Amino acid sequence: QVQLVESGGGLVQAGGSLRLSCAASGRTFSSYTMGWFRQAPGKERESVGAISRSGGYTYYPDSVKGRFTISRDNAKNTVYLQMNSLKPEDTAVYYCAAKSGGVASRPDPYDYWGQGTQVTVSS
Repeated sequence: QVQLVESGGGLVQAGGSLRLSCAASGRTFSSYTMGWFRQAPGKERESVGAISRSGGYTYYPDSVKGRFTISRDNAKNTVYLQMNSLKPEDTAVYYCAAKSGGVASRPDPYDYWGQGTQVTVSS
């Protein structure tokens, strides 16, 4: 089992940047594929990126490709989401999640979730 705690959210102007962190408990962090998701009010939870266990493979949906970068440091049990060129439509609660097996873009296969961190982008 793994516990996840996100940090780094906040209020930023459009065009700005934020870096989210997700710290994981436990000694088996490197055995989990990690994903970042977001959920805006009234909308479904959607993927903003995922990273394989070794960090050698990453996935991004078209909505954030070229602006967001996901990375991980297995020695620190932490996964990051660097968000650049932020837009007001990026406003949402951002969650990190962990799963066994390969990268997935849908939230359903992820077994463990953090509590979320709010990101607000003002125009």
